[in-house]
Amino acid sequence: MNSLTLQGIEKAYNRGKAGEVVVLRGASLTVSAGEVVALVAPSGAGKSTLLQIAGLLDVADQGTVQYGARQMTGLNDRARTDARRAEVGFIYQFHHLLPEFSALENITLPQLAHGIAKPVAEARARDLLARVGVLARESHRPAALSGGEQQRVAFCRALANSPKLLLADEPTGNLDPANAAQVFDVLMQIVRETGLSALIATHNMDLAARMDRVVRLQDGQIV
Repeated sequence: MNSLTLQGIEKAYNRGKAGEVVVLRGASLTVSAGEVVALVAPSGAGKSTLLQIAGLLDVADQGTVQYGARQMTGLNDRARTDARRAEVGFIYQFHHLLPEFSALENITLPQLAHGIAKPVAEARARDLLARVGVLARESHRPAALSGGEQQRVAFCRALANSPKLLLADEPTGNLDPANAAQVFDVLMQIVRETGLSALIATHNMDLAARMDRVVRLQDGQIV
């Protein structure tokens, strides 16, 4: 089981003539194994940047990222990629599904890349699709799915390789309230079953209130 520990994360971007823009100013946060934490903040406050650093997609200017007892800071690109593939599941507001593949294939392919046998990968994909209520759409490509269906497939893809850390950026933004609640219920069930850690950026305060804890990003720091 993995916890996530961010300590003293600082990040700034050079905007050319606009100068340096400081996004994170020593942000620190721990998400325990089996815990679902809501990250709330206004648009542009740095939520996505913090998630990208936590998921090893970006590198902090200062500070450390730790998975369980393992220090992730300072890894080379290959080691970061390997750790990300093995440990982290991502859900974005926009699904980023592969358009030429079916819903089933979008969930199966990451498992095949991880060395899982095709029959086992397909069985897990179908189980996840059934949990979120879109198993009947398994053979459809993304263009033939509604926005809500696409997002539910993306949710399944993020969980396909049984990650220890789940990072989500407005994961229910394209879902109506009923479907958002259904997907969230599945997420909570899987978290309880597996003990993964989940950090979820959201503007949906009803869902945030159902998580284990709510933290806010303000002036580049967790408060």
